[in-house]
Amino acid sequence: MIRFASKRANKVRATSKPLRQVFTDTSAVALTEFAFAAPLVLSMGLLGAETANYAIVHMQVSQLAMQVADNASRVGETQLASKVVYEDDITGTLVGAERLGERFEIYNRGRVIISSLQQNSEGGQWIAWQRCRGAKNYVSQYGTEGTGATGDDFAGMGKTGQVVTASVGTAVMFVEVSYTYEPITPFELFGSSELNYSAAFNIRDTRDLTGLKQRAEPVPVADCATFSAARPS
Repeated sequence: MIRFASKRANKVRATSKPLRQVFTDTSAVALTEFAFAAPLVLSMGLLGAETANYAIVHMQVSQLAMQVADNASRVGETQLASKVVYEDDITGTLVGAERLGERFEIYNRGRVIISSLQQNSEGGQWIAWQRCRGAKNYVSQYGTEGTGATGDDFAGMGKTGQVVTASVGTAVMFVEVSYTYEPITPFELFGSSELNYSAAFNIRDTRDLTGLKQRAEPVPVADCATFSAARPS
């Protein structure tokens, strides 16, 4: 009888041992915790990367607009009386923008518009000429070439309360950059956001304000009716 009870007790202990191991074994705790935490950590990492990239692209588009306006205000060939600006000077300025925005494909996803804001013969503001490049279907928000050619109804270029005007005998290079932001993560946290920046610089020297000139060998005009990432041809 005692021997039978002993065998039965041993059998119970042998059966319950695997169950105790299941509840007391901690060898896979770290792996289980990682499985639960990994999606959260990965999501936070992607959120941080997307936010950082979004902020960087914002800054780069803003700086590109400022740099293009600054470059356009300096170009030209000094002659006896005043600096003459040629079509290839502006084309070169747009090529410079291509180099600056190469990382985020500025002309494939965006558009750069350069306007020469001047005073007309009646003392009003007008857009004497305008050149553009980029595949994005975007037109100037403040007027196209020829706007304000006569009269004084055209106030200038820029947002309400921040309108830029040109003084008599000089010009302002007003640049608009529009860019469609593409997310780098599958979450599309910011969607396809439209980034729009503008910048303006007064021309640096006395300039021939009768318009852009062509050299002996004419170059294609960066016409604003064309929507293409390629160089004018």
